[in-house]
Amino acid sequence: MLEFHEDPGPGSGRRAPRADFVSDAPRLSLNGQWRFRLSGTAGGTGPSIADPGLDDTGWDSIRVPSHWVLEGHDQPLYTNTAYPFPIDPPYLPDQNPTGDHRLRFDLPPGWPGGRAVLRFQGVDSCGTAWLNGELLGHSKGSRLPFEFDVTGKVRPRGNLLAVRVQRWSSGSYLEDQDMWWLPGIFRDVELLSRPEGGIDDFTVRASYSSGTGTLLVTADAPGLVEVPELGIAAATGEEITIDRVEPWSAEHPRLYRGTLSAAGETIELAIGFRTVEISGGRLLVNGAPVLFRGVNRHEHDPDRGRSLDRETMIRDIELMKRHNVNAVRTAHYPPHPEFLRLCDEYGLWVVDECDIETHGFIYAGWEGNPPAEPMWREALLDRARRMVERDKNHPSVVIWSLGNESGSGPAFADIETWIRERDPTRLLHYERDPSYRHSDFYSLMYPSLDDLERVGRRKEETPEGVVPGSADDVRRRGLPFLLCEYAHAMGNGPGSLVDYQTILESYERFCGAFVWEWIDHGLAGVDALGRRYYRHGGDIDHQPNGERYCLDGLLFPDRTPSPGLAELRKAIEPVSISVEGGEVVVVNKHDAVSLAHLSFRWRVKADGILKAEGRLAVPDCPARSEVRVPLPEEAAATARPEVRVPPPDEAAAMAREPGRAEASGERWLTIEAVLAEDTRWAPAGHVIAWGQARLGPGTPHRRAPRHPRPATATGGRAGEVRLGEAAFDGRTGRLTRLGELELDGPVLDVWRAPTENDRGQGPRNALAADWEAVGLDRFLHRAGGVERPDGHTLVVRGRSGPATRTLGFRTTYTYRWRDGTLHLLVEADPVGDWDDTAYGHLTVNPPRMGTRWSLPGGYTDVLWLGRGPGESYADSRAAARVGRYARSIDALQTPYLVPQENGNHVETRWLELSGPGLPILRVDGEPHLDFTARRWTSEALQAARHPHDLTDSGRVWLNLDHGQQGIGSASCGPALPGRYRLEVRRYSWSMTLTVARGS
Repeated sequence: MLEFHEDPGPGSGRRAPRADFVSDAPRLSLNGQWRFRLSGTAGGTGPSIADPGLDDTGWDSIRVPSHWVLEGHDQPLYTNTAYPFPIDPPYLPDQNPTGDHRLRFDLPPGWPGGRAVLRFQGVDSCGTAWLNGELLGHSKGSRLPFEFDVTGKVRPRGNLLAVRVQRWSSGSYLEDQDMWWLPGIFRDVELLSRPEGGIDDFTVRASYSSGTGTLLVTADAPGLVEVPELGIAAATGEEITIDRVEPWSAEHPRLYRGTLSAAGETIELAIGFRTVEISGGRLLVNGAPVLFRGVNRHEHDPDRGRSLDRETMIRDIELMKRHNVNAVRTAHYPPHPEFLRLCDEYGLWVVDECDIETHGFIYAGWEGNPPAEPMWREALLDRARRMVERDKNHPSVVIWSLGNESGSGPAFADIETWIRERDPTRLLHYERDPSYRHSDFYSLMYPSLDDLERVGRRKEETPEGVVPGSADDVRRRGLPFLLCEYAHAMGNGPGSLVDYQTILESYERFCGAFVWEWIDHGLAGVDALGRRYYRHGGDIDHQPNGERYCLDGLLFPDRTPSPGLAELRKAIEPVSISVEGGEVVVVNKHDAVSLAHLSFRWRVKADGILKAEGRLAVPDCPARSEVRVPLPEEAAATARPEVRVPPPDEAAAMAREPGRAEASGERWLTIEAVLAEDTRWAPAGHVIAWGQARLGPGTPHRRAPRHPRPATATGGRAGEVRLGEAAFDGRTGRLTRLGELELDGPVLDVWRAPTENDRGQGPRNALAADWEAVGLDRFLHRAGGVERPDGHTLVVRGRSGPATRTLGFRTTYTYRWRDGTLHLLVEADPVGDWDDTAYGHLTVNPPRMGTRWSLPGGYTDVLWLGRGPGESYADSRAAARVGRYARSIDALQTPYLVPQENGNHVETRWLELSGPGLPILRVDGEPHLDFTARRWTSEALQAARHPHDLTDSGRVWLNLDHGQQGIGSASCGPALPGRYRLEVRRYSWSMTLTVARGS
């Protein structure tokens, strides 16, 4: 006979699953400090932990809820898809860490006699419980509640609750969910008093159609339903029709508060009227189409793992709402029930996912996969039942997901049948079965932009295993499409979010998408110097190991938003603002609400300096429609800038001190849609959407001419070549001094510290490996000569390329001294074998085309005009507005948990570097350039494992680039689109450099 932890069954001794609810019946939280002992095997050690006479004073103390591996016992493990134990279902290895937990407690004064229930909200991976020496039962299903009837077993004083938790169980085969394996009693434990005549379970059905609501509340005991706001007082089981109700939606989460009363107990109700259906191949809620702008959310806290408090849940939801997220897929298990209550209140669509994933069977060729094996049927059905029964009364839950990445098998047909019979009011989702017989949606993960476009046209390729033209094929093409995972947010990225959203908004078939994923799963650690940092799988010594793959969120572990979340916020704005001719075009992309909750404001800036601002009167506009309003007269007037030539003394001062330069006249209109009033998730004035438009070309000031200094072979230092106030190394041609500034550069730079997306997943998308294979990370440079064609020009020629290769670039740097500034034209021509290399026949595109400069380490700050304030790249620039920004060099760095390329700024018009005691260095693009500035090289950035490994080199490394390739999401997704790659071709770009005294 199998031990319980290896038996594939779901458990024994438990009560039937039921709804989670709040009532006025007494409850006692058993959270707190428990006694704890860890042993190395499933059976534990020594006498029975259930024995009240067992002396546990020598045991450790542990906080419940918690994961023992985060409380100093054993270590956490991270895998993405691999099981951390042999695939031998349902068996587990003898080495199975087991945590014994014991709690002594008394009932509070006045605790009623009668029925009592002991509830566990979550135990990973399985639990066996005893109360006062008596076995209560067993349960598996880590992210699901289970209850025991303890009527007659609980005492007024001196109770002993003992719980044994195995790290691995047969249930672990169903929970291979790309996350840390974190055992323990990690959700709440509580004792519930159940009054005589009370209600154990009830179901709320609240539908909506054309202004009319229908309410039906059924319960397992007679009760009275009261909703005072609607004038409802009805018996359970009585269907009521109500005129003029407001529907619930994520945009307007209208809840009607009520009660369900029975003998001795009153239950709180939060009723949201809404109807979910598919009609004409489209997802409709309350009769209108809905587009999910969603994220996948694991439960994670860097200190507490999956043991989250209510404040953290609220923080997540507020951040989602503030970043225009309207939907959550609870990947890959039901969340803490409090999270769903908050979704009801704040307004988020929820895809509630069953606690099932068997991804690791891919390494066994899917042989023995539980959904295809009869012995697992009850365990799988049990998980679906417990999810549906617990969460059935939440209006936010509109879709049940049967699980994730678990192949296919008869179990999913059984789950589908049971859910449809139990709850016909919601839809079903499952992505991995190619027949899609058990899903109301066609669904994919990580398609390319081209593939997604084909899906929108219902011209997708037939899935493997499905016969083209078959009934399954025809049915699938008629289904709405749900993109359950895309835009893998690992490290710097994801890119192309605007491209994806444009397609998603272009076809009626699409009902939305969910970015993978919400938060980085970094666990808090302390290094040898006492500095806090965040660990990934590779920081833990175990095999198999998912390494850094747990760091793929839009939030850093401390819930600081990443640049990727800023980009998503812009891409999924529910309002679009643009300028066409003399009109402002406002498109309301909301699904249900008008623009009445928003106000609009505008401002015009010239060269980043405010010139005019005001309010924009935008008429109310219903959902999914647009309105046009005239451009504000004051804003239109600023599009006609005066042409002003400064007097000679002012022009000379501007030439000497670039920081004093006035606006060039490049004028930008910015229009924002902001909250008109406070909400529970953001204050009035919070920006929901914005748009920018350039008003005319602008007229730059003309600088007063300055007499150029001819080039000479000497100039105070041996071997120098002088050009005006610029000095060059006579051998290498590198610029060594500009006015009072000593510097070194430029050097052709084609390298960047690879991002996680550059590294890709598998050989097809592993761009960084190809770059390294041909040596783009180790370019060597040769000076080919310094020429002086005339007295005002210096030409430096050279060649750059890697060892063992013929490929490279022939470089030409042409300098001209004019009007007190140094003008530089950079030209790079490819040479050698780029298309058919000697080793591997790789076709490689450089990730960067630019120049690197070394500056004194005393520079501290950057002022620039261009896109900002956050980082931007070719395919992730939408969130960066054109403006004037000031940041410290340190603040320009994005602290990705695995150091990689970051901090780039595209479309930079000019920048100024300053620091105490140093001259100001100003660089003007002609017209634009990319820049990064940091205190370490790209090579040091690449070599670091964690941010705290990066140390100040004593220099500032400035890149002034033609550009970089895009970011993409190839860490788990399609290859970077070709339009965002740099070609192997001739490049040329220009800039001017000016030095002035600092202030």
